[in-house]
Amino acid sequence: SNGDVMEIDAATRRNLEITRGMDGGRTGSLLATIDRTLTGPGARLLAARLAAPLTDAEAIGARHDAVALFVGNAGQRHNVREALRQCPDLERALSRVALGRGGPRDLAAIREGLRQGTALAIALRKLELPKILQTATHALQGHEALIEELAKALAEELPLLTRDGGFVAKGYRAELDELRSLRDESRKLIAALEQRYRSTTGVNSLKIRHNNVLGYFIELTPTNAEKFEPNAAGFIHRQTLASAVRYSSVELGELESKIGRAADLALAQELEIFAALVLLVNEAADAVAGAATALAEIDVAAALAELAVEGQWVRPTIEDNAEFHIKGGRHPVVEAALRLREQKSFVGNDCDLSPEKRLWLITGPNMAGKSTFLRQNALIVLLAQAGAYVPAEAARIGIVDRLFSRVGAADDLARGRSTFMVEMVETAAILNQATERSLVILDEIGRGTATYDGLSIAWATLEHLHEVNRCRALFATHYHELVSLGSRLPALAPHTMRVKEWQGDVVFLHEVAPGAADRSYGIHVAKLAGLPSAVIARAEQVLRALEQGEQSGAVTKLAEDLPLFAALPTPSRAKPTAPSVVERALQDVVADELSPKDALDLVYRLVSALRDGKKE
Repeated sequence: SNGDVMEIDAATRRNLEITRGMDGGRTGSLLATIDRTLTGPGARLLAARLAAPLTDAEAIGARHDAVALFVGNAGQRHNVREALRQCPDLERALSRVALGRGGPRDLAAIREGLRQGTALAIALRKLELPKILQTATHALQGHEALIEELAKALAEELPLLTRDGGFVAKGYRAELDELRSLRDESRKLIAALEQRYRSTTGVNSLKIRHNNVLGYFIELTPTNAEKFEPNAAGFIHRQTLASAVRYSSVELGELESKIGRAADLALAQELEIFAALVLLVNEAADAVAGAATALAEIDVAAALAELAVEGQWVRPTIEDNAEFHIKGGRHPVVEAALRLREQKSFVGNDCDLSPEKRLWLITGPNMAGKSTFLRQNALIVLLAQAGAYVPAEAARIGIVDRLFSRVGAADDLARGRSTFMVEMVETAAILNQATERSLVILDEIGRGTATYDGLSIAWATLEHLHEVNRCRALFATHYHELVSLGSRLPALAPHTMRVKEWQGDVVFLHEVAPGAADRSYGIHVAKLAGLPSAVIARAEQVLRALEQGEQSGAVTKLAEDLPLFAALPTPSRAKPTAPSVVERALQDVVADELSPKDALDLVYRLVSALRDGKKE
């Protein structure tokens, strides 16, 4: 019902890369990183849970209980996962059969899925099961009659299509076995009749052949055909060729009819049996679907337990309040990538969004880990409420009803939206919808426009989140001026990404600490990116001049000093101590009152004064 699952809009799903990476593929997404499921239904259930995390603390706790059982029983977890590896996709096979598109292999998949499920239920009954697994094991039992019927009816080797026949086991129906015997022994019957005709006619080269035009026929060479009376042997002439003469007989025609009817009748009987088996499955469809769901539940619980043990993840505490405490949190996707490349270990960070400090303002340089820190906390919440363990040392999370993320830059040119417009649309959705129980992560609001415009928007957004939405939020920015808001916004907690300067270089520690950054170290990041050394040196020169606070004249002086304008002559800025003749003459002139003759006279006087160099 409404409110039972966490609301996540499309922009947040894209920004957090929950089921799809930024390139649209599965690689690099949260789902691809954590998926340890072994069955098709399990993989689909895990994706569905990530797409719609719960908001009921009791239901979330029940999922965690199921994972905890397998975390604490390594041997049982291994046995269950080995059994799951043998399970076909019961859910998909049932869907195909129910829609009338199933084949013999789908019936076999249902049989094997139910058989493996029954074995799993028997194995799990030895443990003290939590509620979800109790329900699952119950749904996996009681299918013995259907399993037995399918086991008796289906052959070991099954064709892909029903119309190919041969999928009913030998001994399932006596009449079908007789028809098959006649069909399958046709070669022996034809060979026996051929041998008898050879003896009767005395022609050892006589052969019985078959084609699609004549059916079965007796073939003799022209020479042998002249040696005996065909009619005397009961042969009926059918065709004469240059190399052969062909005959038929009443006996051969009757045998051919029996063989053809046997094949058709055998296939008809198999189709009849298949329809009966499909009806049997459809009558038990609800129970079979319940078994498929139960296998998926077990698969997801065991897979998440495997993930938790492998990555040293912990069980989060979910509460129905506004608390938020993460100790040593890590980004699951980034950590997995570091482990895969065998690089240094991920640096965990704490995050405390208690009501009295629910809004963190995070400053610090690029490449220091701000965006990673923002995303990891959102993903930890999502994982926790989906029913998984989380990558942290400890986690206590109050229920989040809505999750919002505004991270990164992207445009939507097909809809006429620039990068900044997309940013503002997503920010507007957050400010209009976030509640006190929501979690919001915002990164670099206002950076897509002019400095003062962007600062103003970021400033107003921060105040609105604090005063109106009153939600838990992580707000990352390069506008250090926003730190000053901490004096009048009581729930605002400034934090920064720690860095260390060593021998003229900068080391990013990837640690979050209370306080504010005084620099962004953007030039250092530009250097890491490979900008030419001349550009880096000039940027450092410009930065030093700007940081000296020369106010409005600083930018002008820097512009005049740019290499682009260095070759141009610099006009003299020295003014004469006294006005020149030209200046004195023009000072009292009212242009609109001059007649053409007066204007011409003025020009002559000025030219004459300049030539003579007279001064007054």
